[in-house]
Amino acid sequence: MDGTLIDSKKDITISINYIRDLHYGLSPLSEDFVVEAINMNVRNLPKLFYETDIYEDKDREVFEVHYASQCIQNPYLYDGIKDMLDSLVNDDVKVSVATNAPTQFALRMLKSLHVEHLFDVIIGADKVAISKPNPEMLNNILDFYNFDKNKDSAWMVGDNSKDIQSAANAGINAMFATWGFSPQSEYKITVKHPKEILDIVL
Repeated sequence: MDGTLIDSKKDITISINYIRDLHYGLSPLSEDFVVEAINMNVRNLPKLFYETDIYEDKDREVFEVHYASQCIQNPYLYDGIKDMLDSLVNDDVKVSVATNAPTQFALRMLKSLHVEHLFDVIIGADKVAISKPNPEMLNNILDFYNFDKNKDSAWMVGDNSKDIQSAANAGINAMFATWGFSPQSEYKITVKHPKEILDIVL
């Protein structure tokens, strides 16, 4: 979702900086730093964001309250996303969302952008035991569709290595989207504009 369908970096950075200032008196982080930290393969986000070894309950609780209202203030769909989704759905291609963000925030943002209804399943990290790159989210979506690898085709479109690895772990195809948070990729199937997804899938 984030960095593939929508640009959400402004709001999540605002909420993180709110906690930094409120609880720790720390100076604000940049949007680029926050995005890079979130997309790292191995990272300790409490350390990077709040200079704490663990995610303190007080930080989590205040963040969730703050972000619940903040998350719909500034997100936007990347150019071409709505047309791409409409084209897929109109061609009877099934589309769902697997995000490492909490499901409640994903639903709230996608609804505010008027695309929630296009997705059959919207699943976040809180709905599985282990988030991406573990394949559990994708497997749940594939099971929802009664996916049969002998007759069906499935694609994961994402903007970081965790997305691509989750697809590999689930045994499905993947495309790396470069229009969002990760403008560079060495992955063999790379798409630079949402319309290229249509060329591949349709």
